[in-house]
Amino acid sequence: MLKESAQLEGTLTDWKALEELHENLATAVELYEEEEDAELLAEIEQDCRKLSGSVDSMEILSLFSGEHDTSDAIVAIHPGAGGTESTDWASMLYEMYRRWATDEEYKLQELDRLPGEEAGIKSVTFSVQGYHAYGKLKTEIGVHRLVRISPFDAQKRRHTSFASVFVYADIEEDIDIDIKTDDLKVDTYRASGAGGQHVNTTDSAVRITHLPSGIVVQCQNERSQHKNRSTAMKMLKARLFDLEVQERNKEKDVQNAQKRDIAWGSQIRSYVLHPYQMVKDHRTNWEAGNAQGVLQGALNPFIKAALSQKVC
Repeated sequence: MLKESAQLEGTLTDWKALEELHENLATAVELYEEEEDAELLAEIEQDCRKLSGSVDSMEILSLFSGEHDTSDAIVAIHPGAGGTESTDWASMLYEMYRRWATDEEYKLQELDRLPGEEAGIKSVTFSVQGYHAYGKLKTEIGVHRLVRISPFDAQKRRHTSFASVFVYADIEEDIDIDIKTDDLKVDTYRASGAGGQHVNTTDSAVRITHLPSGIVVQCQNERSQHKNRSTAMKMLKARLFDLEVQERNKEKDVQNAQKRDIAWGSQIRSYVLHPYQMVKDHRTNWEAGNAQGVLQGALNPFIKAALSQKVC
């Protein structure tokens, strides 16, 4: 109840700030009508953009209806067909979500990362902590397609790359998920990423395999093996709960239908950087001409469109 109270207080604070911004903007417009000051006009235009973005964010909050929409999220990105191109594309998607999370004032924590052989990442798992993080990010589940002139192709040819995004609700500790010790295979290994001498010279990374379901989770973010195991168990719990929900709702499981092959024909969204710039969501038909802006984290219009049409 304390958590819910804090969330509601935060929502009320956001509404009050929105109202204050609107009132200040109205006053500034009245002053400009009297003085026509160029600096004041620039401030008004900036505040209008800020107000528009804030209204959009608040409108998104009114579209949630899922049981766990208010929860934190665990996100995994995997490259698909396309080799080095796709591992680089996976890293671009990760950066897009990192910037979006920063703009939303969410906390993003990397849990596990496997670098690509030449560039990018083979896989990355991270948590996004904040009110409605899962409710927003669940709209991103599916295959994302990139079309661009390859920076890895000496002949500067156009390439198509794919990467998949999976999102799970970081469920509360009081959710009852029965995980038997005998059903787990736990492996430890040396972390492969950055983190200092201690991380790379001790078996601090943990991989847990849930034998009945075949689900594998791993974490190498922390210096301590104990902390990595705890985080991996948290990830496993979220995956198993997601699996249980899917089993309960097979007849209406849109999410499962979106988790298809990471290749042509299964994408939910296309990011085209050549011969023109456009990002299009194939579920909602929402388009944006500023592809670079989207890749820098401007995802809320796509999230709003998906929630409005309940495609997630």
